[in-house]
Amino acid sequence: MLILKTFLVIYVIWNVYVFVAMGRDKRRAKRHLWRIPEARLLFMGAALGGIGLYAGMKYFHHKTTHLKFVIGAPITILVNFLLISLVYYIGRYRLNLL
Repeated sequence: MLILKTFLVIYVIWNVYVFVAMGRDKRRAKRHLWRIPEARLLFMGAALGGIGLYAGMKYFHHKTTHLKFVIGAPITILVNFLLISLVYYIGRYRLNLL
């Protein structure tokens, strides 16, 4: 149970970080400064930050016209959910075998 709580805390912190990264990138875009590459933002979303990526996209109105984000952000949420479910299922299955 402690492992699950620890994972959830790290998961929330990571998604907040991805959300903030979207906000920073939007601010940098307005100021014509160095930007966070799109591939890095999408990777952060795929690396269990899909909710933060999507929330940042909607809240900051950032990358909302880019098709790879309009389609990619919801897909990362789905992939994140499937990956977390798979790891949880395997963990519970292994505990039942012991």
